[in-house]
Amino acid sequence: MSNVRANRVGEQMKKELSDIIMREIKDPRVKFVTVTGVDVTGDLQQAKVYITVLGNDEEKEETLKGLSKATGFIRSEIGKRIRLRKTPEIFFEFDQSIEYGNRIDTLIADLNRQSKDKE
Repeated sequence: MSNVRANRVGEQMKKELSDIIMREIKDPRVKFVTVTGVDVTGDLQQAKVYITVLGNDEEKEETLKGLSKATGFIRSEIGKRIRLRKTPEIFFEFDQSIEYGNRIDTLIADLNRQSKDKE
């Protein structure tokens, strides 16, 4: 049952985090951020937030630094918006799945091109 609750809390946090990052954070380093998922532990003590950032590697690192700096503010806003006994500790990570998917697509396209060349 706690796993179902953790999933519901994660989905609610994803929605609220997207809104907070888009509307409330004034740090110029934090721009073009998309929250792709939130994994909350079963005891609701920690939340791993997966993000994607539009830009080069340097801009991605700066965005992560800006989000880390704003973690206290973000956590307090989450606490105000979602009624929980204790607000989960938040950790930000880059979502690698999109880059991985793009790499797979490129490899498949290359294989298709090679097979057509052999015919």
